[in-house]
Amino acid sequence: MRTQRFTRMIATLVAASALSASALSGQTPANDPSARLREVLPADVAERVLATIAKARARELPAAALEHRALKFAAKGVAAKDIEKSVVEQADRMEKARGALESRRGAKPSGDEIDAGAEAMRKGVKGADVSGLAKSAPSGRSLAVPLYVIGSLMDRGLPSDEALRKVQERLAARATDREIEKLPAQALAGKANRPAQTGRDLAATKRPGSAGRSGTVGGPPAGVPANGGTASRPVTPGQGRRP
Repeated sequence: MRTQRFTRMIATLVAASALSASALSGQTPANDPSARLREVLPADVAERVLATIAKARARELPAAALEHRALKFAAKGVAAKDIEKSVVEQADRMEKARGALESRRGAKPSGDEIDAGAEAMRKGVKGADVSGLAKSAPSGRSLAVPLYVIGSLMDRGLPSDEALRKVQERLAARATDREIEKLPAQALAGKANRPAQTGRDLAATKRPGSAGRSGTVGGPPAGVPANGGTASRPVTPGQGRRP
């Protein structure tokens, strides 16, 4: 009896394990980026994109970021050929970003740092500037957040050299990642509080006749009514003014 019970128990465990393995194998394709890319891209494009990603992985570049990039653009409806081009170009930027970071730090950069460097370069930051940031940063400091913030500042209209300078200043002051992350919001707040000359005021300084009239800025030439003479415009009998 005990032998039979033990045999049945073993058979039950084996069956449960088989079912579990089957269920897991059925779930894997849904979570596998490679399988998802084959679903959302034409077969030929998918194979080339996957080959680029595999090459990046073999070179120890952040291949997962390339997979995410391709899937994100596919979800947005970007053309397959444009997705392929974007992945190839980003992989190339990753290679350059890693070289720029390694050349000044002498240490292997993390995948996040490489991805952030590639994004900064995509937005216009030069490889030499990435190297300069790596050289000036405190030893052992991750540059992932600083590089991402440089890109965010550029998205808000700052030139690359100014964005780089702001981040370098914060790094020199030993600011934390959280403090550096506040720079884009501070840049926007600074723009909102900065006194600005309105378009109307600017136009007034460029009107003909504004020069040579003491005590005034802009305005119509002397002898012309301030309302532009509309009060003296003749009206054809029997017709009213146009709205």
